[in-house]
Amino acid sequence: MARIAQEALADDVMRIAPEGRLDAVTVPAFEAALTEHLDAGRTRLVVDLAGVTYVSSSGLRALLSVRRRARADGGDVVLCNMLPRVREIFEMVGFVSLFRIFASVQEAAQAFTSDVSAHA
Repeated sequence: MARIAQEALADDVMRIAPEGRLDAVTVPAFEAALTEHLDAGRTRLVVDLAGVTYVSSSGLRALLSVRRRARADGGDVVLCNMLPRVREIFEMVGFVSLFRIFASVQEAAQAFTSDVSAHA
């Protein structure tokens, strides 16, 4: 993985955008980046998968683990910009029913705004 771009979006939502493959070699750095946000109390995470070409079982486990922790802390992990091959992997393992998946970063970030207004 060349890099993991990170940026703050509106309403305390963080965008994390890994590049390349999410596999046994690259997942530790990816998971550490996500966990760092959770440790800092930033529990509303958008994982932008536009630059991800493959996700292994270790990548799926990391996403599930981070999502579980974010939800326990009152947040969530949502996904966006999946390439067709990555989407197929998520469909194959049934993760499309576990994660909210959006077409764009903007839609994913707005999902958190909708959550707040739905609970108000």
